[in-house]
Amino acid sequence: MDKENMTSEAEEIQKNEGAAQEENVGDTEIQESGEIQGEEKLALEVQELKDKYLRLYSEFENYRRRTSKERLDLIKTASQDLLAEIIPVVDDFERAFKASENEEDVSKVREGNQLVFQKFQRILESKGLKPMEGLVGEPFDAETQEAITQIPAPSEEMKGKVIDVVEKGYTLGDKVVRYAKVVIGA
Repeated sequence: MDKENMTSEAEEIQKNEGAAQEENVGDTEIQESGEIQGEEKLALEVQELKDKYLRLYSEFENYRRRTSKERLDLIKTASQDLLAEIIPVVDDFERAFKASENEEDVSKVREGNQLVFQKFQRILESKGLKPMEGLVGEPFDAETQEAITQIPAPSEEMKGKVIDVVEKGYTLGDKVVRYAKVVIGA
């Protein structure tokens, strides 16, 4: 080969290498600008997620405060309807006391008191409060009864059973509100 061809080939190779290097430099710049754009995207996404988080957190705090306030209001006024129904019973008691001051017939006073008592019981039962009935002669149940004492059983059959009810027990739905105080046979 001739020297001129070799030189021109060498020059061409150098040009190609230079072009390749420029392309690599361009690719690097594109990669760097791509990385910058990617970082900017990530930064925007992070900022957006932080904003969403703060909004959600604020909404939750508002919800928590609101429900807490509603719960306190409910607790304060929970017995309002029951009390509104009991007030007429109190009025009836006041009228009965006033009427019994001048009444000579004890049976009329007793009858008036029983009427007021029955009205009061109906109101409590309408709210779900029920007395525990028929406990005498039944086996002792620690889930609903409280044994205040034991006495010798009058018969062998009454051992471990309720002999007397000292104080009635009450349930509200399935929950025991007050345990029955009973005497059991030993």
